[in-house]
Amino acid sequence: MANATATVAHTADTSIVLDEAAHFGAMAGDWWNPKGSSAMLHRLNPVRLSYIRAAIDLHWDGDPTARRPLAGKRALDMGCGAGLLTEPLARLGGEVVGVDAAVENIEAARDHALSSRLVIDYRAGGLDVIAGASFDLITCMEVVEHVADPAAFVAGLANALVPGGMLVMSTPNRTPMSKLAMITVAEGLGQIPKGTHDWDKFLMPDELETMFAEAGLKTLDIKGIGYRPLSGFVLTDDLKLDYIVTAVRA
Repeated sequence: MANATATVAHTADTSIVLDEAAHFGAMAGDWWNPKGSSAMLHRLNPVRLSYIRAAIDLHWDGDPTARRPLAGKRALDMGCGAGLLTEPLARLGGEVVGVDAAVENIEAARDHALSSRLVIDYRAGGLDVIAGASFDLITCMEVVEHVADPAAFVAGLANALVPGGMLVMSTPNRTPMSKLAMITVAEGLGQIPKGTHDWDKFLMPDELETMFAEAGLKTLDIKGIGYRPLSGFVLTDDLKLDYIVTAVRA
């Protein structure tokens, strides 16, 4: 586990909440431990990747058996932590940028990518560190509920997409079920570090879709991420716990 004091990237990005960045940066040293403080993310990752891969193949009319469907494309993993999702995106052939507000996370991500022999452009900061850049694909997993201004954050991501580019975002729904499961149970029993979530900042699907529309994005698909005791996290039509959305820039 990293020291409790985390270093937040020096940035002019007003979307970053310093306490939030410090909270996640403090977990940097344990991020890649599948039984550590980020164990829940390790269990979530296969479901996310399955959804993202299917969205890539559908959007770009790709071959589901191809090993590098992102070859020739630029991808951004926004709020990348120590790179749990960023590295698989690189293995799919993309030219990948990973951005996180906590310097510790970026340092851990760089170290792990080096040991994995992956070339990934990791940057500490927020939307400001991708100013002027454009991407074919942006992923943003469980991040929008931690920023200061979700609508401005979504607009910033939309502006970083090329025309026809795709955004895949996941976030918890603001429901009694998510409060019970993620805060009362998961944080209460130590499955997730306490203070990870603020239920009042969770976004309902219609709220997020409104932000998408205002940012010039068209929602293509939305699926729930649920939990089953025997099989773990699964994609579902039930959006009450957590959901993942695909949108494109017109």
